Amino acid sequence: MSTPSTLPFDLAAACSHLSNCDPCLGRLIQESVPFDPNIDHSQSPYESLMEAIAYQSISGKAAATIYTRVKALSGSGKTPTPHEMLQLKKPALRKAGLSGAKIRAMKDLAQKTIDGIVPTHDEALKLSDEELVERLVSVRGIGAWTVEMFLIFRLGRPDVLPIHDLGVQKGWSVAYGKKHKPRPTELLAFGERWRPYRTVASWYLWRAFERAGYAATNKIRAPKPNRKRIKPNLAGRQAAKPARKSRTGPKR
Repeated sequence: MSTPSTLPFDLAAACSHLSNCDPCLGRLIQESVPFDPNIDHSQSPYESLMEAIAYQSISGKAAATIYTRVKALSGSGKTPTPHEMLQLKKPALRKAGLSGAKIRAMKDLAQKTIDGIVPTHDEALKLSDEELVERLVSVRGIGAWTVEMFLIFRLGRPDVLPIHDLGVQKGWSVAYGKKHKPRPTELLAFGERWRPYRTVASWYLWRAFERAGYAATNKIRAPKPNRKRIKPNLAGRQAAKPARKSRTGPKR
């Protein structure tokens, strides 16, 4: 459990800033449980991302079972080291329940950790959000969302806004009384008012999503189409007319 003293930023200042710049979010902060991202500093970036790959696109229960089998393949019973992962054979990893895509992703993660592209925990603390995103998305199977979750729940970065996260999108719709989800670009623009504490704002939007329940959030529609008025193109219309056949043939 994270406490204000263990967070790398001033939580009271963050909540005060968000309440002052956005009264709607301020009410949500007052009505919800206190901010607690449960930051885990015990895992290295390599271990955290290895687990994230295992959990992609399947239920948490199934992923936990598969990841336990993967750890059993290591000499220590813990997450295989980068060198161990590179040495593990594909049939053994497939037998543990990993797909071919996840095996390739894990081995690429291991290699990039050895190469120094994936930083250690101490190195990660010194890198900016942008630098970490650039490095980590170069790993096969690691996208921006996975890196954003790493920044929030492993490093406790204060200014991360996962604009493609379904819970954040629908939580925004609930909090602001909208019938549609926001477009990612719309959410990004709206969230400018929350800087430099967009992580805290996102966390409370997740709480809004949870409080509303699936019966309500399932009714939230897809984003409204971004319709732009297109001026009539007279030249285009003219060109669209079927060309008349030349009686004399093409000009030389």
